[in-house]
Amino acid sequence: MTTRTASRTPFGALATGPRFPLVTAVVFLVTLACGIAQLVHPPLYDAVVRDAARINDGQWYRLVTGMFFQDGWGFGLVSNLLWLAVFGTLAERVFGRGRWLVLYFVCGWFGQFMSYVWLNPVGAGNSMCVTGLIGALATLVIVASRRYGVELPLQFRVMAFAVPVLAVVDTVFHDNHGLPGLLGMVLGYLLLPSPTRAPHPEVVTPDHFHGESDVKGG
Repeated sequence: MTTRTASRTPFGALATGPRFPLVTAVVFLVTLACGIAQLVHPPLYDAVVRDAARINDGQWYRLVTGMFFQDGWGFGLVSNLLWLAVFGTLAERVFGRGRWLVLYFVCGWFGQFMSYVWLNPVGAGNSMCVTGLIGALATLVIVASRRYGVELPLQFRVMAFAVPVLAVVDTVFHDNHGLPGLLGMVLGYLLLPSPTRAPHPEVVTPDHFHGESDVKGG
């Protein structure tokens, strides 16, 4: 009989997708290129930003281009790309590339649309796309024990249950990140990998953060 310890990273115990986050890398580079173009040529932003008045005039493409440019300019570009690198990689390792694309762009577009009709009529950024991935990962953490037999550390479970609460509070205060996060939780549940594809049941404990190796027994 072989006994396997958990991965050194908590989500590694649930990873069934490709090891190299290709989709995350491609979206990262495209978003980076758009952000640099915006910084080099500032008038470009006015042509692509989500703007309710111009969308009402028929420029619906702004609900898509708004996901690749940043209303926070340089700071927004750097911070949003960092969040994308971290949560995009985690989500792609767990959900795979196809599901990642659905989560990222459906949640992002939903956030853009709800911002247009209600929450924030003018703006841009990929942060709502990333919030969708965070919502999906929160759902994964919440169901990991029951669905996959993987017990994640308490701090991860606390943060996961905090996501829907913060999303509701966020929406109440008229910010536009809460709704994509909630949608990400719903879509994340619907797109969860089958338990038969998950690694063998295992428990993640704090000891696994100290570089333990696999333990094999006969």
